[in-house]
Amino acid sequence: MEILFAVIILGSLGLIFGIGLAIASKKFNVQVDPKLEQVQHLLPGANCGACGNPGCFGFAESLLEGKGTVESCRVCSEEIKEKIAGIMGMSLEKQAKKIATLHCNGGLKVKDRYVYNGINDCAAAKLVLGGQKTCVFSCLGFGTCQKACPFGAITMSGEGLPVVDKVKCRSCNKCVLACPKKLFSLVSVSNSVYVACSSHDSGRDVKAACPVGCIACKLCEKTCRFDAIHVIDNLAVIDYHKCTSCKECVAVCPAKTIRVRE
Repeated sequence: MEILFAVIILGSLGLIFGIGLAIASKKFNVQVDPKLEQVQHLLPGANCGACGNPGCFGFAESLLEGKGTVESCRVCSEEIKEKIAGIMGMSLEKQAKKIATLHCNGGLKVKDRYVYNGINDCAAAKLVLGGQKTCVFSCLGFGTCQKACPFGAITMSGEGLPVVDKVKCRSCNKCVLACPKKLFSLVSVSNSVYVACSSHDSGRDVKAACPVGCIACKLCEKTCRFDAIHVIDNLAVIDYHKCTSCKECVAVCPAKTIRVRE
């Protein structure tokens, strides 16, 4: 009888707790917009934060709240963006794909001014007198950008420089933010010409530190028929609103600083 009473009591308690949980689940149930689940299902789950939201779920929520646009996701393909826009009833403004572009061509061509034996990280190396390179604007070569890229789009070459895979690159902006020297920018894939240098030193100082740096000779500026390139503060700067990628500036650059993206 004691065992029977124990079973009855436990069974009754289980039933009471079950009813209580059922009532609580109904009362405190949070209604989820089905659009949220549909959009979240389509998103890549990269959680890169490039859209300005805390992950893909945050991005989906921002769309539902009318605070974001489909174009803000730099990771989704155009096909996925169109599907998301259809679910949300939004218009999609197609934008040209951008590629992370490195504005430095120094690498091992630039000599080290001291031996650095610290943490294998560009940000850490920069804390020691601006880095070990003779050119203070040069890439330090420790691959911080490579580690920051969530898509494996950056590899380090034998020249000690990061190489961007334009197919894998999703223009998430991670490398731009991670580089302590600010050597990356996002350039439209339609603009194949870029300046592989960030030095603002005089031409004389650049030549002493790097054989492939911009020496501010202005040959590119004089050659361009579209007024698309000017030397500003000792560095050639391309105006991509005017540039036609004719490559005439590439041909005349004596230091081979102006390059064509491969």
